Amino acid sequence: MTEIRTPRLLLRRWLEDDLVPLSEIHADPAVMRRIGDGATRSGDRTAHDIEAWEEEWDEEGFGMFAVELLGSGELAGAVGLSVAGAPAEIAGQVAISWRLGRVFWGQGYASEAAHATLEFALQDRGLDRVVAVRRLADTASANVLDKLGMQAEGTAQDPVHGHDLAVYGIDLTQYQD
Repeated sequence: MTEIRTPRLLLRRWLEDDLVPLSEIHADPAVMRRIGDGATRSGDRTAHDIEAWEEEWDEEGFGMFAVELLGSGELAGAVGLSVAGAPAEIAGQVAISWRLGRVFWGQGYASEAAHATLEFALQDRGLDRVVAVRRLADTASANVLDKLGMQAEGTAQDPVHGHDLAVYGIDLTQYQD
């Protein structure tokens, strides 16, 4: 089982017990407002998300991690890697993303988990490049991307929802752990 420990977090594969806390995170409009169409997700949709993430682990050797606080064992959210389907500017490339419950915002957990995931991608999985997108208005994600050393590479538009996006990338030669 793939696990990564940081000073405060455990990044691990998904467990059955994660469904309820992740469903609670997905039910929060503040968390979901910058993901997809911005709609909250049902427990069934959350179960489908976890299943899809686990399938990607099996097929690609990477995926979305469950982010657990080491001190309390609470599920803080998800961070990880996926093969991007859209927008066209990054389609087929490996993208990093995250979502944390609102009570975990502003404490550096997203940056800590994303840094460990980026290191996993470039050093452990041997990927040459990782990309990311964020909505232009999402300054919190911009801060995380800057801390990761990812470089803004241009803009794109979400082909399904029409949101303006900033596109970021980093390759192995630019990465400094």
